[in-house]
Amino acid sequence: MIVTVRLIRNFEYRTIRTIPIRDVDYKQTVDEFIARLLLDVKSVKGIPPPFKTHPYDTLKISHQAGSFKANDIVINLEDDKLLILPGAKTLEECGVISETELSFFNVAAYEAYKLNPEKKW
Repeated sequence: MIVTVRLIRNFEYRTIRTIPIRDVDYKQTVDEFIARLLLDVKSVKGIPPPFKTHPYDTLKISHQAGSFKANDIVINLEDDKLLILPGAKTLEECGVISETELSFFNVAAYEAYKLNPEKKW
């Protein structure tokens, strides 16, 4: 299974990089996948150093193949209970399928952005 991960470093300035992740096991838990992502991000060439050291901790489904996309180009601010992936569940239980696009971000920065979703750039 291939999943696209959007690394969101800053919401206000739309600092985002996208990386494809291949050979994803949909039976692994979200926590296991996050651990893999943290290792993969540090080893991917072409990703600027600030993205490699950012404290990512949360995954949210941003788009699935054949589905709609959000109007906000940074992240969909709606349906957090449905789209934020809980750590103990498997990717399959969360509805992650091949070609799903996931946003990977710091939840504290996300909560601050939700209170004032203003773009500075």
